Amino acid sequence: MEDKLINQASQYLTFRLDQEMFAIDVFQVREVLDMDTITKVPQAPAFMRGVINVRGSVVPVVDMRIKFGLPQVETTIDTRIVVMEVNLDGDITVLGAIADSVNEVMELEPDQIEPPPKIGSRWRTEFIKGVGKRNQQFIILLDVDRLFSTHELAIVEEFCAE
Repeated sequence: MEDKLINQASQYLTFRLDQEMFAIDVFQVREVLDMDTITKVPQAPAFMRGVINVRGSVVPVVDMRIKFGLPQVETTIDTRIVVMEVNLDGDITVLGAIADSVNEVMELEPDQIEPPPKIGSRWRTEFIKGVGKRNQQFIILLDVDRLFSTHELAIVEEFCAE
């Protein structure tokens, strides 16, 4: 894997899964929605909860907890769907990701970000751009373009076309 150095200040949308704080680049976020009714899709992969209607478009929704191997939990008043754009080989796929809660948009400077750990990480490092530090808190910066494989996104798009 080629490490991408983060060499300029960037804004990130932060969200929680379990006890961990994650962040994604705000430029990939379309909007944040309250939890809504998700239409289940038969024979979809376990991480795909179904689809929702976002302004007339069918948007697949993935459960980030399942994707990361965490146990599924009941939704709460804080549960949100982060609608994002994933770029895979030049093709943009819009999908929703369920997060336990969405916190804030924050700016991180390059000196607040370290490369992903090589060993000892609970998370697969190919999905991680870096680890941000702010106010004694670690924030895992996700590379959403690497989070889903070509095969997984093809499955998601196939179910949305049905």
